[in-house]
Amino acid sequence: MRSIEGTPLMTTPTVLLVGARGFGAVHLENLERLRERADLIGLVDPAGPPEQGYGAEAPHWPSLDDAFAAGIRPDVVIVATPTGTHFSLAASALEHGADVYLEKPPVASMEQFDELLRIQERTGRAVQIGFQSLGSHALAEIAGLGEPTAIATWGAWTRDAAYWSRSSWAGRRSLDGAPIVDGVLTNALSHAIATALRIAGARRREDVARVELELLHAADIAADDTSAARITLRDGLRIGVALTLASATSSPPLVHVRTTGTEIVFSYTEDLLTDDSGVRRTGRTDLFEELLDHRERGTALTSALIDNGAYMEVLEAVRTAPDPRPIPEAQLDVSGEGASTVRAVRDASEWVERTARAGALFSEAGAPFAQG
Repeated sequence: MRSIEGTPLMTTPTVLLVGARGFGAVHLENLERLRERADLIGLVDPAGPPEQGYGAEAPHWPSLDDAFAAGIRPDVVIVATPTGTHFSLAASALEHGADVYLEKPPVASMEQFDELLRIQERTGRAVQIGFQSLGSHALAEIAGLGEPTAIATWGAWTRDAAYWSRSSWAGRRSLDGAPIVDGVLTNALSHAIATALRIAGARRREDVARVELELLHAADIAADDTSAARITLRDGLRIGVALTLASATSSPPLVHVRTTGTEIVFSYTEDLLTDDSGVRRTGRTDLFEELLDHRERGTALTSALIDNGAYMEVLEAVRTAPDPRPIPEAQLDVSGEGASTVRAVRDASEWVERTARAGALFSEAGAPFAQG
């Protein structure tokens, strides 16, 4: 960090990125943008560094243990790896004195969540969870509208067979006896739930009183790709959730908020708010940059580990629920071939909105694919 006249020179924090591919590539772009504030000292990825671009020439190790064994002691570790690996990597980083930026969802079970909180408390380090939608300035605007009386979130995305075969853990509830919990509610569209909970003021585990679920799948997977949830909070507020990765077409997921005086729709992937006055775009705070601000001057973390307890109640409910039910073939429209095959739930986009707005489960709303 550059010195300011009259103030002491502060050392630029060093950063180790674990997971250089997939969403790790997004982190590399961000680290390049922030190169004056964060010094990338290495990458951890069994496949090695990217072939070109920022980070291609950085030192690299096949595992985090190898990096630590080589004497690397970063100030910050970014973990952008599959959920099933989050706990062990984050715990190791904390034990070695690093602050952690941990991609969402935090970990794969409530047991891991509680243990990671204990390690964080003992080590005194910071942990920021990568629910980037929580950095949207729209949340402050929504909070200014008053107490919500109803919240619903829905989303319909399209994912083909290649998506579900991209790795050994994709579409799995567990792997080799360890929890994975990959599915629409706990990975791809988990931002929808985390954002709705935050708008409702639910952060900690104790803020959630009950989670009711209906887990289904159209793809040939073990996890859920089309699911509904009704989340009842301690104060009695209910959040309706209906999400699918088996739609014929994709559209931005939405959060609908009603207060005593108005209602508003938030598109969290676009930072767009829609109300009676029209559509407006808000800004967004980058949560990794906020972690740097936290280290530098104590800025409060928007997505601190402990404040993801409410979301973890939902994930744990999904993890411990009965296996998702397959959607009948008669309710699917299949297109494409091979890796491009899409198994789409008929009228999925209409049903997720209807179900979420009603605060219902699919079967309660009358969705034909959830009957029987």
